[in-house]
Amino acid sequence: MYPYELIAGSGIDLYVVFIIIGVVAAFVTLRLLSGKVYLPDKVFNFTLLTSVITVVLGWLSAMLFQGFYNFLAEGQFVIRGQTFYGGLIGGAAVFIAFYFGVGHFVFKDKSNVKCFNELMTIAMPAIVIAHAFGRLGCLMDGCCYGAVTDKWYGITMYSGDVWAKRVPTQLFESLFLFALAAVLVTLILRFKFRNTASVYLISYGVWRFFIEFVRADSERGSSGIPGLYPSQVTAIVLVLVGIAWALIYKFIFKKRFESAIQNEKVDL
Repeated sequence: MYPYELIAGSGIDLYVVFIIIGVVAAFVTLRLLSGKVYLPDKVFNFTLLTSVITVVLGWLSAMLFQGFYNFLAEGQFVIRGQTFYGGLIGGAAVFIAFYFGVGHFVFKDKSNVKCFNELMTIAMPAIVIAHAFGRLGCLMDGCCYGAVTDKWYGITMYSGDVWAKRVPTQLFESLFLFALAAVLVTLILRFKFRNTASVYLISYGVWRFFIEFVRADSERGSSGIPGLYPSQVTAIVLVLVGIAWALIYKFIFKKRFESAIQNEKVDL
């Protein structure tokens, strides 16, 4: 909709602005929810440091994943654009490695390990909110665009190097993500629900699988599986992981966490 620099030569456009807003909103969400799950300040502060490192390396991972998809489609590794899944998977790997690796030396009482589920609980809505703002940035930039349409809900945007009225998949996904964030926060605050990870993985995986059918940005690369886009394959994996974690949580961790909630504190 507005793929231009806000200040000529600055490199700052609305895509960058919404990304920054999303990151800030994620950190604010973590701060506001941390007290609701009784996350110790020391763990929270260490999480902030870990998150900064994660954002930087996660962005690099997003570019590398897209380069791999391009390699499958074109036969050469070309870094062109980013993919959210790449950032999510790479960022998660970096976060876990730093949180537990460095955290092993920082937390002698292993409070980072004991509080990990509480951290995951509030991290999910934070990630979703950041992603929601990021998709608004995609709408402004014209990437991740939908198919050409003449329907009333179409939006004229600069995409595929031309101005065209398209299905605003970016806007639809942003609205879905804001709604999902609201659901996750409600589950945490009202129902003291602590397995938001499964809700997020399954919900977003299903959504992303189907929204891909109306996407039209052909430069997304190849999944190596005929008939499926890379994001659809990853979406299936997310759903399976979400289901697996729901079962693990129910039969292994649920009793401990419910006991902690009844005592109105985490058992440290």
